[in-house]
Amino acid sequence: MEVVDGPEHCTPPAGGSAVTIGAYDGVHLGHRHLLSELRRQADSRRLASVVVTFDRHPATVVRPQSAPAILTDREQKLELLASAGIDLTLVVPFDEARANETAEEFVLEVLVGALDARVVVVGEDFHFGHRRAGNVGLLTEMGSRHGFDVLGLPLEEDPSEQVVSSTRIRELLTSGDVATAAALLGRPHQVRGVVVHGDGRGGTELGFPTANVAVPEGVAMPGEGIYACWYERPDGSVHAAAASLGRRPTFHASAEAPLLEVFLLDFDGDLYGETARVSFVAHLREERRFDSTDALVRQMTDDVAAARAALGLVSDQPSP
Repeated sequence: MEVVDGPEHCTPPAGGSAVTIGAYDGVHLGHRHLLSELRRQADSRRLASVVVTFDRHPATVVRPQSAPAILTDREQKLELLASAGIDLTLVVPFDEARANETAEEFVLEVLVGALDARVVVVGEDFHFGHRRAGNVGLLTEMGSRHGFDVLGLPLEEDPSEQVVSSTRIRELLTSGDVATAAALLGRPHQVRGVVVHGDGRGGTELGFPTANVAVPEGVAMPGEGIYACWYERPDGSVHAAAASLGRRPTFHASAEAPLLEVFLLDFDGDLYGETARVSFVAHLREERRFDSTDALVRQMTDDVAAARAALGLVSDQPSP
């Protein structure tokens, strides 16, 4: 997949393009539904398939005080779009000037000028431009003048007939329901961060050495608790893991922020300094304070067994 930063650097694809527009935060099943139709339109019309997205979530500029935590950073979003078979992603810088741009100006600059759009595929509730004045109706009107068709698709729903949305997925994560979030994402929610040094207590005092993963601020995290996870290393190897996301109340009376500590099962090695990818599979229990280190160690032993089961691994059973 080709990635272009900014419409001014984009050469219109030969023969024109089929385009969709949006933040595409999470690239969840609702997004996948749109991307599938985009690909179908592109293939049938012999056009390039193009996603127009932004270099940051537009809410961070339009309403920074209430901007949502992101489900996917730029790198992961582009990886997911590439895996969906998209030919080109145009990343549009979103700043104050872009926020004040009219919907008509956006259509002329990006869809007509940069991409030579022949068909535009969006959700039926799509809005864009200054004060969200642009919608499917305006796109259709402008398309009739500038040579592109518009498809406004119904929003994808889950089996319970609830709309699949990034907002709903964030709410599920906050509640700790990573399993339902994964069902709507089409994969477990993943966070990425560098492994940093902690207080060293996990290995020396508890017997469970953990990787302390420093996840960048602004990334959506599950609610505090204990989880079964998959841990992916930079070399592509994937390891079963149990993770604690919380404030370590047994050792800290009032930690300022939650810490992600990941114990890799059946692994012995140095992880410091590497960028980890941690995918949350199942919530095992709430975080709580223990009266003694021994009680905590016993619970951690149970947590590891529970993580094995949640990840579909064979637990260590005593010999008959």
